[in-house]
Amino acid sequence: MDGVERLDGGPRSAVVVGAGVVGLSAAWFLQERGVEVTVVDRTGVAAGASWGNAGWIAPGLAIPLNEPSVLRYGLRAVLDPAAPLHVPLTADPKLWSFLVRFAAHCRWPSWTRAVRANLPLNEESVEAYDVLTANGVEALTVDAPITAAFTSAGRARGLLRELERLAAAGQQVDHVRLSTADLREHAPLASSAITAGVRVDGQRFVDPGEFVRALGRAVVARGASLRTLEAVDVRAGRGCATVVAKDGDRISADAVVLATGAWLPGLAAATGVRTAVRAGRGYSFTVPVREPVPGPIYLPEVRVACTPYQGGLRVAGTMEFRGPDAPPDEARVDAIVASARPLLDGVSWEDRTDVWVGPRPVTPDGRALIGATRLPGVYVAGGHGMWGLAQGPVTGRLLAEQITTGKQPAALREFDPLR
Repeated sequence: MDGVERLDGGPRSAVVVGAGVVGLSAAWFLQERGVEVTVVDRTGVAAGASWGNAGWIAPGLAIPLNEPSVLRYGLRAVLDPAAPLHVPLTADPKLWSFLVRFAAHCRWPSWTRAVRANLPLNEESVEAYDVLTANGVEALTVDAPITAAFTSAGRARGLLRELERLAAAGQQVDHVRLSTADLREHAPLASSAITAGVRVDGQRFVDPGEFVRALGRAVVARGASLRTLEAVDVRAGRGCATVVAKDGDRISADAVVLATGAWLPGLAAATGVRTAVRAGRGYSFTVPVREPVPGPIYLPEVRVACTPYQGGLRVAGTMEFRGPDAPPDEARVDAIVASARPLLDGVSWEDRTDVWVGPRPVTPDGRALIGATRLPGVYVAGGHGMWGLAQGPVTGRLLAEQITTGKQPAALREFDPLR
């Protein structure tokens, strides 16, 4: 069901819960359609996964996590505390229930369905960024290919096969195999261990924290209220939807958007959303480098992403299934360093700063949750996994269309949160 009665083109007011890239994008595009917006967040703008990620606007590498090989890899990773995929051996029944459902979706039909579902988001992700930056969001997006670096041509074939599967499912990704000379040009920090490369064209990167802060400033400049409070419940009735704060405060509007990332399950429990969302936590840090890096570097063998960042290199990696508020585990950072050190030269690994952990919202079927819930006037937007930054603006645009017209865009059918 789609919620409130619409007069004169749609709801006049909305509360967006979550001030990350997804929530703020929804707020901006709702404003674009004439809706008065209040944004609430328990901490502030870009305080969750939107700050410390790799900053890639990389639709060409938005590969669903539920590939069959991930299941085989994950079974081995449980026994290896240094593996990029880390599943702690805990007694959390909800985590193991999620992992069982995830494993059930690690099949080619489910993976292909997720790829096809993502096609419209990936096709419009860069354009949605252009709309924002052309209309008051004062932040830089940088066009640059992503250079994937490998220790052998055989290892590179794994990524090439993934790109072939994407193409077979409808997503054509422009890419080029690199000679050794070309590889050194695009990835000057590559060590002698790196002997093969693939250049993925048509991608971009940003300083994610700065971009989301700029988006927040633009939303406020357009008249939105931005409030710091912890939402603990959402209710609907009498022609409006209401967000209830931990301190008892209440904010009502014609529509509510829940865009709280890995914290979505707590608020969405009463909305009829059954698809589980778990925190797949990623870590990052910044290191000095001996020379500037022209663009992002991807190390698929160790699942590490590197991005030019404030004169140095932001290094991001790991997928750790722990609670979103669990304290950081220094061993995860050490594991990233140990895996990337042999592959990159000229990096001052011991001088790292901005060590960060953030929870990425992962669903078991590789598809996000975007759309109306069973509560009238209440919508959700989340579950993008590792691709929330890339798909956040286009998600906000499509959801704003649904909220204001009452019609579900075709691009959102596969993301129905009530599936």
